Amino acid sequence: MLDEPFSRGASRLHLADPRCKLVAALTVAVCVALLRSPGPAALALLLGAMLCAWARLPLPRLLRRLAAVNVFVAFLWVFLPFSLPGAPLLRIGPFPGLPDWLSLTATNAGVAQAVLVTLKSNAIVLAFIALAGTSDITAVGHAVAGLGLPDKLALLLLFTWRQLHVVAQEYHRLRTAAKVRGFIPGTNLHTYRTYANLAGMVLVRSFDRAERVGQAMRLRGFAGRFHMLAEPAGHPGDRLLAAAIILCAATLLVADILQPFAKLP
Repeated sequence: MLDEPFSRGASRLHLADPRCKLVAALTVAVCVALLRSPGPAALALLLGAMLCAWARLPLPRLLRRLAAVNVFVAFLWVFLPFSLPGAPLLRIGPFPGLPDWLSLTATNAGVAQAVLVTLKSNAIVLAFIALAGTSDITAVGHAVAGLGLPDKLALLLLFTWRQLHVVAQEYHRLRTAAKVRGFIPGTNLHTYRTYANLAGMVLVRSFDRAERVGQAMRLRGFAGRFHMLAEPAGHPGDRLLAAAIILCAATLLVADILQPFAKLP
């Protein structure tokens, strides 16, 4: 079942205003994405790790999230080092009986680019988990609306999160029903047909349930906005915290931009 493991806690980041944390997370993501050197990217990764440590996030869950992200980064390491021109670092091949053009050559530029992408992607994920992930999805949705963004964007976020749970519930219910009827998956046409029917029924039942939820909300007077019992009051300390995090990210970006000029005589 989908959950929010990092939103539960009593650290300073958990108690901060979600609007301030969301602005800080987006700013850090933009600044880190624009970095072009591995040194500032490594410092950005350190910043994300420090934020996670400050939030006292559970390390096993955090490592599992990073492992899921780095599965996609691993594919870049398969192709990126061999696709950029530059000084050769490693040559694989030529293989016996195959032409020379099938050999692979890893370059310094390709490996450096792969390292840079790895550092930046992990830094952004850690920063987002420490800042946006320490608030539940409801608070994040209201923070989106509180920042002046369109209400429809906040509603889309909240309804998408709700519908993901509906789809997961329907999938588990149908999978249990298939197991009770003696279904054992295998590599045969019956298995493929069963999974296709399962996917179709999940979509149909989820859509039907969403229609019922929409009718029930309209019956209860839903007018296009969720109201909170207590609006979050912005605290000056939260703004200072967000400003300090933004300043750190902006400093890394400025240092990265000025780095080539520092090498000039």
